This record gives sequence, structure tokens and C-alpha cells, in this order.
Amino acid sequence: MAKAAEPEKVGFVQRLRQIGMVFSFTAKRDKLFVPLVAVAVVAPLAIAGVLFAVGFSWAYLVIGVLVALLAVLIVLRYRSDKAMMTEAEGQPGAAAQIVESMMRRGDWRVTPAIASTTQFDFVHLVIGRPGVVLLAEGNPSRVRSLLGQEKRRLSKVIGTTDLRDFVIGNGEGEIPLGKLRMTLMKLPRTITGKEVNALETRLKALSARPQMPRGAIPKNMRPQNMPRGGGRMR
Repeated sequence: MAKAAEPEKVGFVQRLRQIGMVFSFTAKRDKLFVPLVAVAVVAPLAIAGVLFAVGFSWAYLVIGVLVALLAVLIVLRYRSDKAMMTEAEGQPGAAAQIVESMMRRGDWRVTPAIASTTQFDFVHLVIGRPGVVLLAEGNPSRVRSLLGQEKRRLSKVIGTTDLRDFVIGNGEGEIPLGKLRMTLMKLPRTITGKEVNALETRLKALSARPQMPRGAIPKNMRPQNMPRGGGRMR
């Protein structure tokens, strides 16, 4: 059996380029980002400089530089997350992208757009320690209809596993995109990691089942003994 391809390692130079791209992206969209970075750099270096000036060891200068770098990375992470949330607001599939970014932090599985409409309404399937979660994006009236269909379909195979649904938006009873990650992380953990894997397998099997087509059956697929007038399936 062939071994799975190992993920390509990111080199130091490429990592620096990625950080630079994120830095530039955030600076263009967040007015507070650059001032916060300036504070993160100046404050530790100023404190270290004062300590060195009054007679403390030069090692405090090194510590000041390291603390400044760490502070910049912390600011970059949180402000870039906020900028990306703002950029993703209103974009189709944004909720699925956010959950995909959480997959590295725990037992989360996401299947984007298990149901959709031509008007860019989506229902995404999320499986994790809290159970099964359906995330809906789009027109509230249309996505609630999609949610109802998917809940009835999934309830046949998930047994007693918790099933929750959320509509992404800024209206009453909806969850803003910026609060989605925290909302999911706060859900109670009711199943184990092994149960998450087993549940994912069952749901994949459900999705893989062929669906019978609706409408007229093509002539070349009709049984020989089927009357001509009975060519529609219900």
C-alpha cells in the first residue's frame, strides 16, 4: 500500500513571507493594528532600556527584544483574525472556512454545502465533540427550510447524538460570523474523539448513497414490461 504523501514543510523564508502578507493584509483593513504594533515594540524595549541604564545586566535588553517580538506576534494573530472576519462577512461559505480553521485545534470535521440553493444559501455540516452542528448561511426563510430537511435526514442515522443548528447573520436569533468560533467552542462536549470518527463514517455513508432521480425515466432505462404511460417516478 502506498504511503500517504507527507505535507510539504514550510521553509523559514516562506514563513516570513506569509507573516509579511498577513501583516500587510491586516494593516490595510485595521486602523488600530499599526498603533498597537508600535506599542507592543516600544513598551518592552523602553522598560528594558531603563533597567539597563540604571545598572541591570545587558541580558534585560535581550529579554526586551524577545518580549517585543512575542507581543507583535500576539497582536498580529488577534487583529488579523478580526480583519479576516470582517473581510469574510457576507461572503458565501464564510462559516465553513472558519470551522475549517478550527480543525487543527480539536476534533472537528466540516463538510461544506451539504445543501444549497441557486441563491447562494448554504447549510454546512460540522461534526465535533459537541455532536452534530448544522450551520446555515443565506436568506433566513430559505435556509430554515433547508435546515429542516437536513435535520430530518440526519436524525435517521445519528441516534441520540446531540443535533444543533445555527443561522449565521445579524438578525434576531442569529449568530454573527465573528462570534461563531467562540459559540462552537463553548458547546458542551458530549461525545468522545472515537465517537466523532464513527459518526463521521456513518454520515459519509449516508451522503454516498445514490439518490433516485425525479421526473421522467429515460426510455433506455425503462424496464421492458413498463407501460409507456408510467414513466414518471414519485
